[in-house]
Amino acid sequence: MENTTIKLVTGYRIPILGFGTYRLVGRHCKDAVSTALKLGYTHVDTAWIYENQLSVSNGIAASGVPREKLFITTKAWYDHLDYANAIEQCNDCLRQLRTDYIDLYLIHWPNKNIPMKDTFRALGKMVQEKKVRSIGVSNFSIRHLEDAIKVSPVPIAVNQVEFHPGLFQKELLDFCKEHNIVVTAYSPFGQGELFSNTLLMEIAKKKQKSVSQICLRWLHQHGAVVIPKATSEEHIKENMDFFSWSLLQSEVQTIDQLGNADRIVNPSFGEF
Repeated sequence: MENTTIKLVTGYRIPILGFGTYRLVGRHCKDAVSTALKLGYTHVDTAWIYENQLSVSNGIAASGVPREKLFITTKAWYDHLDYANAIEQCNDCLRQLRTDYIDLYLIHWPNKNIPMKDTFRALGKMVQEKKVRSIGVSNFSIRHLEDAIKVSPVPIAVNQVEFHPGLFQKELLDFCKEHNIVVTAYSPFGQGELFSNTLLMEIAKKKQKSVSQICLRWLHQHGAVVIPKATSEEHIKENMDFFSWSLLQSEVQTIDQLGNADRIVNPSFGEF
């Protein structure tokens, strides 16, 4: 059995498989989180802007899984990144998640109008106060990462970005590996667009796997953490099965060639 966690630069270990909760709210979120944790997930990914942290907390409580066995990731929204707001939002996340600490706290998007130094000073304070164990970023380009590394008083452990066979960000991945930053891939199925991809369907048929499992395995073999979202028990279970088998290197390289599509997640305020 392969390792199911990756050691972060901070010394903590992040589960390679996380449960994504984007657009999951209310009872649907609670039930999905509870189901995932009961089935064996230990990593839950949420964000302040998702407005579901209370539901995530309720799902954790319903699962019966002890907090110390879980890895919780959440994120600070891009217009709350000045020093005072970054601290307040972190405290708000702690209250909503009903926890004493956050395993991984990310800057959700870079904001050129707020000095990075102020944001990272706040995150450093949260680490110092043991309210946050590891910090990271999301949607950061190489340029953003270079700036962040210069000003952060604590190591940047993770960069969470859109990453899937349709958007193979190889240069960014190589940069992150060089700087001991783990890449977490969100939208690992291209928000469903990859399910009808002919090449992935052919490989899936040959491997007797689903296209979603092919995507997750491809990401895993590139060293990424994955945070697929699912609501049914069947799909939640399916997304867990990518550790016990592998793609041939030739198959990985063939899938690599798909990765020239445009971003799916591209908000008006996004800076790339």
